[in-house]
Amino acid sequence: MPISNWDDLRIFVAVGRAGGIAAAARALRIDHSTVVRRLAGLEEAMGVRLADRLPTGVRLTSVGSELFAHAERIEAEAMAADFKLSGVEAGPAGTVRLATPEAFGSFLVAPNLSLLHARNPGICLELVPEGRAVSLSRREADIGVMLARPPRGRFHARKLVDYGLGLFGSAKYLERAGQVRQTGDLQRHAFVSYIDDLVGIPQLRALEQIVPNANIVFRSSSIVAQHNAVASGLGVGLLHIFEASRDPQLVPILPDQIVVPRSYWLVVNSEQRGLPRIAAVLEFFDEIVALNRNRMLPYHVGAASARRAATA
Repeated sequence: MPISNWDDLRIFVAVGRAGGIAAAARALRIDHSTVVRRLAGLEEAMGVRLADRLPTGVRLTSVGSELFAHAERIEAEAMAADFKLSGVEAGPAGTVRLATPEAFGSFLVAPNLSLLHARNPGICLELVPEGRAVSLSRREADIGVMLARPPRGRFHARKLVDYGLGLFGSAKYLERAGQVRQTGDLQRHAFVSYIDDLVGIPQLRALEQIVPNANIVFRSSSIVAQHNAVASGLGVGLLHIFEASRDPQLVPILPDQIVVPRSYWLVVNSEQRGLPRIAAVLEFFDEIVALNRNRMLPYHVGAASARRAATA
């Protein structure tokens, strides 16, 4: 049966983006019961189940995901028509949910958001900095920044940039605990690191490979918390060079010997790649990477090492 009420698609898109009935109702500023009723009506009209109701929210079915891609394009065309008829120059508009590792989101995206907003004031970016893998196929995000190339699927993926992790400590900590002149000196130092069972991304676990049986005095699932703990003088940490090198409180430790190369991969559903708001955010990522490229990965780390890290 054909879709009889196009406004139902607007509600369906909100549910797919929000990942839940209640969240969609808040975003649309309508009653929870209205969302439930309209979604059920759309499923009845089409004769298929579009979403599975789970304790944690809503997950689109395979048919629902296909409809979602079509509905987003309809939404984009409707917004463009509205702008044109009102005499206002059309620009990318709408909400884009971005899932990234915490460091990328907190240290690169958030400080540069004024660039995106100045050019695309109609876009609202939702940033989800995660320490676990996020599923784009389940519409948990529109765009993902990942630490490894995703397996084959209905995605467009490309390497965004190589970067490096390095050991850092505060000047006052190293003055108190002793300078590190060779790798053997690390065994007598205190460290900060991740909480092992809360880290869902294996590329984040690297400290124990560099310093076996390290004396870890503080653990956190947040790299921002680790950075701040190291800067306060608590101990040594394996931090992102592109941010730690900017902190005047921090001193690099054995920078010519210990650098862990990693890569950021940009991933988006193939069906969404051409949407104006998605394209605008992808362009924004390229810009912020270009602005920060010279401090992402030290020059002495060879390209071959970076390639090996990307496949680790």
